[in-house]
Amino acid sequence: MSSMTDIIFLLLIFFMLTSTLVSPNALKLLLPSSSSQTRAKSNISVAIDKAMKYYFGSDAVSLEELRSRIQSTAGSEEDPTIVLNVEKSVPIENVVQVMNIGNELRVKMILATNPKK
Repeated sequence: MSSMTDIIFLLLIFFMLTSTLVSPNALKLLLPSSSSQTRAKSNISVAIDKAMKYYFGSDAVSLEELRSRIQSTAGSEEDPTIVLNVEKSVPIENVVQVMNIGNELRVKMILATNPKK
């Protein structure tokens, strides 16, 4: 019985060690809480409205054009940051598409929120 306990503890230690080595494939985002503010020097603003239209600054663009605009603007800035303004009714899939573009281009993203009342 004691040898069985040893094997179980060895397996437990093995799985604990290997599970810490696995890094999840997640986006690293700066998500400000509603009660505080995150400030960043940002000239890049991306918005998604409830009609699923993408805006780069004040210009309406397609998702493909958004990638090229972010890439050209981010390439000319040092440590670029994008402020992402999204309406509540926009599905999370659309938000994640824009976040993936930022992640691939190595651009920090801040999700804009309304302050808590």
